[in-house]
Amino acid sequence: MVDLTVIPYSTFFILLLSLFVSFITSFTNRLLTNREQMRAWSQEIAAWRDDSLKATRTGDKKLMAKVKKQQKQIMQLQSKMTWQSMKTSFLWFIPLMLLWWFFLTPTYNKPEIGPVAVAYLPGIGGEWALSYIYWYLLCSIFSGALLARLLGLGMGGD
Repeated sequence: MVDLTVIPYSTFFILLLSLFVSFITSFTNRLLTNREQMRAWSQEIAAWRDDSLKATRTGDKKLMAKVKKQQKQIMQLQSKMTWQSMKTSFLWFIPLMLLWWFFLTPTYNKPEIGPVAVAYLPGIGGEWALSYIYWYLLCSIFSGALLARLLGLGMGGD
C-alpha cells in the first residue's frame, strides 16, 4: 500500500508544467487566431447544417439543390477553420517534443524499472499509480479545457 500522505514533488511539478504549457499554447492560439472570423465561419457552417438537415427531413428538392451547391464552399470553410486551430499545434510541436525527449523522459523514466509513479489516485480496491505520461496527459486535458474556456478559445470562439 502506498503512503498517500507523502505526495511526490513531481506530482505538483508536472501539474504546474502542464498548466504552464497549456497557458502558453492557449495564449499563442489566442494571438494567432482571428476569433471573429472563426465565429462567423462557425455560424455559417451551422446554418448550412441546419438547412441540410431540414432538406433531408422534408425532402425539399429546391433546398437540397441549394445545400449541394454550397457544399464545396462549406468544406473550404471547415478546412480553413481546421488550419486556424492547427497553427498553434505546428508551432509548438517541436519545442514540446524536445521538452519530453530531453527532460521529462530522462527524469521520470528509469531504464531498470520503467516510468516512475508520480501521482496516486484513489480507485476501486486501492489506489492507481500514474506514470508521468498519464499524469501529464490528465493534467494537460483539464488545464487545456480550463484555459480554453477562460481565454474564450472554444471551437466557435465563444
